[in-house]
Amino acid sequence: MPSYNVGIVGATGMVGQRFVSLMDGHPWFHTVALCASSRSAGKTYEEAVGQRWAMDTPMPEWARNMVVMDAFEQVAEIAEMVDFVFCAVDLSKDKVRELEDLYAKAECPVVSNNSANRFTPDVPMIVPEINPEHLAIIDAQKKRLGTKRGFVAVKSNCSLQSYVPALHPLREAFGLEKVLVCTYQAISGAGKTFDTWPEMVDNVIPYIGGEEEKSEQEPMKLWGTVQGDVIVNAVSPAITAQCLRVPVSNGHMAAVFACFARKPDLEEIKTIWAGYKGRPQELKLPMAPEQFLHYFEEDNMPQTRLHRNLEKGMAVSIGRLRPDTQYDLKFVCLSHNTLRGAAGGGVELAELLCAEGWIDHK
Repeated sequence: MPSYNVGIVGATGMVGQRFVSLMDGHPWFHTVALCASSRSAGKTYEEAVGQRWAMDTPMPEWARNMVVMDAFEQVAEIAEMVDFVFCAVDLSKDKVRELEDLYAKAECPVVSNNSANRFTPDVPMIVPEINPEHLAIIDAQKKRLGTKRGFVAVKSNCSLQSYVPALHPLREAFGLEKVLVCTYQAISGAGKTFDTWPEMVDNVIPYIGGEEEKSEQEPMKLWGTVQGDVIVNAVSPAITAQCLRVPVSNGHMAAVFACFARKPDLEEIKTIWAGYKGRPQELKLPMAPEQFLHYFEEDNMPQTRLHRNLEKGMAVSIGRLRPDTQYDLKFVCLSHNTLRGAAGGGVELAELLCAEGWIDHK
């Protein structure tokens, strides 16, 4: 696989920092542009981030002295430098859509971590192991935008990337009808650390703005179908969600209750989870976990501190599968929200787009 030149738009924020750290030593992607707001433009990356570097690993040396470019004012220049950009800006949805369209119309593919375009009917929202076939809608989007290579592809919200992967192969096998899910979400999902959000120490907040709606609605697009020039959402299962912020640095856990058209055998479910592979595993993408879904037999697993970094933080951990008195079954699952759920998922999506020929070299 040849090397691709990459830009990171929104590079100074927490998710942007995670993209920077993941680009350090990536075998396919070479970062040539770090981009942010006008407040950061013209400074070195180290100056722009200042004391806000939130990653566990040091800032990569190559990034420290790279001069930050203006994400809005230098679109044309950035688009000429790169083969595609990651976008992880902290702006209003209208501004995000405006910015992502600017890059796409400058013939620069956008791999977005933002929510603004998730329900644009011809923008694919991809979890690479679940719905890679939705990439086919890119041709319709290019037609709408009037572009030859520019388009926007997005990843889904981090809140559903723990439980939807576990449900996906069961939906296909048994006919998933109804889901209740409670998520317990880390503070990094809000772009915070315990240093910047001391109110979260020894505390739980039972509300995360917009998160329950995303958890209930976004799976319907992931499980939808490409029909003509749009993605038509699935109409089932019925999902109800409650999302809580918990005092954990990284890692979203979910408690899942599910009903099926055909009540599954528990051992059959475990066999399906163990054998499930998606397109990233077939292609052996660099960011893809070798084993996507891991099941733990121990009653007290998975645990956030022990398992959030499983397979580079890209695997989904599952446990406590058992019958339920109101639903057919219940289980818990865990994913790393800034890796599988955010930047890592974005990198895996970019790898898929490159491997399948949707992103080429200029």
